[in-house]
Amino acid sequence: MEKLKLRVTIDRPIGFEDSYGNVYPINYGFVSGVIGGDGEEQDVYVISKEATSPMNTFEGVLVAVIHRKNDNENKWVVTSEKEVLSEKEIFERTHFLEKYFDSVIEVL
Repeated sequence: MEKLKLRVTIDRPIGFEDSYGNVYPINYGFVSGVIGGDGEEQDVYVISKEATSPMNTFEGVLVAVIHRKNDNENKWVVTSEKEVLSEKEIFERTHFLEKYFDSVIEVL
């Protein structure tokens, strides 16, 4: 099965600090035109060896969905076409935010 290719607009680049004091160790953004469970554009974690510095956009493939049991939205995980991410790697890289939620990672 071919992976879904996406263009992510980064609105919280590496180093961004949100109003709760969380500092983002990875780029985080959204996919324009795709609406998530919260009525806003779909949120995306970018985890890639090609995305190790703050970015404005990233093109890659959807490799996982993080299902939040105690929230009205899920998060997508995107990486480069050449990379494969394990569930453990996704968990470790997204834990800075997902620690606040009851989440399950579905690797696609």
